[in-house]
Amino acid sequence: MDWQDDGIVLSARRFGEHDAIVEAMTPNHGRARGFVKAGMSRRSKANLQPGNLLKLNWRSRLENNLGRFQLELVHSPLGSLISDGARMSALAAVTAVVSSAMPERETHPMVYAALSGYIALLEAEDGALAHWAAALAQIELGILTELGYGLDLTACAATGDTENLVFVSPKSGRAVSIHAGGPYKEKLLALPGFLLGATETSPTVEDAYTALRLTGYFLERNVWVVAGTGQPDARERLIASLGR
Repeated sequence: MDWQDDGIVLSARRFGEHDAIVEAMTPNHGRARGFVKAGMSRRSKANLQPGNLLKLNWRSRLENNLGRFQLELVHSPLGSLISDGARMSALAAVTAVVSSAMPERETHPMVYAALSGYIALLEAEDGALAHWAAALAQIELGILTELGYGLDLTACAATGDTENLVFVSPKSGRAVSIHAGGPYKEKLLALPGFLLGATETSPTVEDAYTALRLTGYFLERNVWVVAGTGQPDARERLIASLGR
């Protein structure tokens, strides 16, 4: 069988001396992997950098086999990102998160669209590390929803109030207001206002860190522990950079 699709490179690892196993997020075939002949050669390696947009042709005798990619580079964002460490760190983190969280061969076009939009944002807009980290947290919130673990941030779990939501219950994943959660704040997760669209100002470093701690908690509990992978190193490095 075979299929054709667009794909954003998530990772490429050496297979043998010159070949590669490439992982890409596609709009119509989800997270897909394939063998690329001579993928690690000097000529081909540049096409397989994370974040690159490719035209993919996947072919295999059996649907469940690894399959083989034939590919064509459509666009690489690296030319406009490579001189900016914050943008490169954000790109590494987002591709690693999608790779670690999304099931193979399950179609999730919204995640593909979010990844594509994030890369376009990195290319097009000025910003600081906090800006990119906060945007990553929003993507992770969407990934949790796509996987069936979405957080309910619409109203307080205890009172039903829709205002002053500043906590999230680690047990239920529901928002909690400052009045209901105040006495128990040490046991709750902080909810930064930008995740609710409650502020017109740009997220601060503290906001971004808090948001990634929130989404990371639920990704760890529901996704990474189950997969046995843990938090991706690139995400951990991004969070460490926020603290410096």
